[in-house]
Amino acid sequence: MPSLRNYFIAVALGASVFATPTLFAAEQARFGYGSPASAEQIAGWDIDVRPDGQGLPPGEGSVEDGEELYEEKCALCHGSFGESVGGYPALAGGDGSLTDPRPKKTVGSYWRYTSTLWDYIHRAMPFTQPESLTDDEVYAITAYVLHLNDIVDYDFVLTRDNLASIRLPNEDNFIPDERPDTRNKRCMKRCKNPDEVIVASEAAAYVAEGGPDALYSQGDAQEDGVVTTVMGSGVYERHCALCHAGGIGGAPMMGDADAWASRLDQGMDVLYQHAIEGYSGEDGIMPPKGGFVNLPNSEVNLAVDYIVEQSQ
Repeated sequence: MPSLRNYFIAVALGASVFATPTLFAAEQARFGYGSPASAEQIAGWDIDVRPDGQGLPPGEGSVEDGEELYEEKCALCHGSFGESVGGYPALAGGDGSLTDPRPKKTVGSYWRYTSTLWDYIHRAMPFTQPESLTDDEVYAITAYVLHLNDIVDYDFVLTRDNLASIRLPNEDNFIPDERPDTRNKRCMKRCKNPDEVIVASEAAAYVAEGGPDALYSQGDAQEDGVVTTVMGSGVYERHCALCHAGGIGGAPMMGDADAWASRLDQGMDVLYQHAIEGYSGEDGIMPPKGGFVNLPNSEVNLAVDYIVEQSQ
């Protein structure tokens, strides 16, 4: 008569024999829901571009065409010559500055691969309309940015076939990080009492241009005799013109009295509220503070005052 232990071993082995086909079927079925991704579905997500050019779509764009597109879609933030406007990233210049205390990291001075430039423009630009550019437009703007950095001539035409051959000046200065991965050990004994931990320093809080006094609204500043350097025009140029200068996303253009008439009828308090809290309507969408959530309400109001003044 077999022992009880041997009996359980036999039962377990038998169960594993019968369970194996079931587990295998479940593995093949992948939980029994969904369906395999089609080639078309995968292609919709497979948009990355490698340094050797793999992943680039067919197309081409000249520096000459890119100049016009850049002025229309990029210069407002990055400057006509890639010098940067309103704190947005500079795209050109900075040659030889990487060893300076404040290096200027641009496409020409710092970036490693041309494919990164093409890929980033394709995915994320323009700032207010990402992925709105055609492939040929991306090639053209990429070519123009390369020209701004004196990497290609004005008569150059960028294509899928020659993009990988264009080497950026700083490519060879990137080196692999050979430091080993490490993990902190969890404290299991003699741990610090959280109440005794002292914060020695903190990152500086956002302070508007002009210092703390600039956080006053224009009316409060005048009432209290405070001179503030923040102007509604400056806030508009840095944070609002992206949409309101060109009517992007249904935004009413500054200076269009007809577009602003019905909005002004609602009163300034409503305009302030929509600008600060955001608004969604039939004509378009206004994200809270235009997407710049670090802006003080007072600066948003100054920008609204400026736009209204210019649009009546």
